[in-house]
Amino acid sequence: MTAHVREATIGDAAGIARVRVETWRAAYAGLVPQAMLDRMDIQREAERRAELWDEHHDHPHKHELVAVADGEVVGWAAFGPAREALPGVPAELYAIYALSERWSRGVGHALLTESERRLVADGHPAAYLWRLEGNDRAARFYEAHGWAHDGGRKVDGDLCELRHLRRFDA
Repeated sequence: MTAHVREATIGDAAGIARVRVETWRAAYAGLVPQAMLDRMDIQREAERRAELWDEHHDHPHKHELVAVADGEVVGWAAFGPAREALPGVPAELYAIYALSERWSRGVGHALLTESERRLVADGHPAAYLWRLEGNDRAARFYEAHGWAHDGGRKVDGDLCELRHLRRFDA
């Protein structure tokens, strides 16, 4: 069944937490310390998300989308104003995840396409995202959708993230 993409609500906090934790464990195994993945807890994350919902949605251009199939959240995306200043790039795709059993089945494509549509509707000419170095599946996905590594790089301990950019006005 094809997933339906819609705006997330506070009632989706548990589904978003499940998608985030399960996808991290599937996508980042071998890329981040296993202890970090083992510490992730769906229930704790769901509670934190619900508690901070209003704070995370304090700007009219901050969005969270969920992909729903068979009555459950199977994907999630979050985007809005850039957290770090980048000249001419006012927006950022903060996160996009789909459960591993939904990979290569259109969930990510649907989420990214709708995220981009809303970024443009909000007046953003471009956006960036950060991708974990070594996550080649994600690199191929973003590149297939017109996002290009622009040389941006940030390191936090043993983890390195690479920045990808997409211009919507070109």
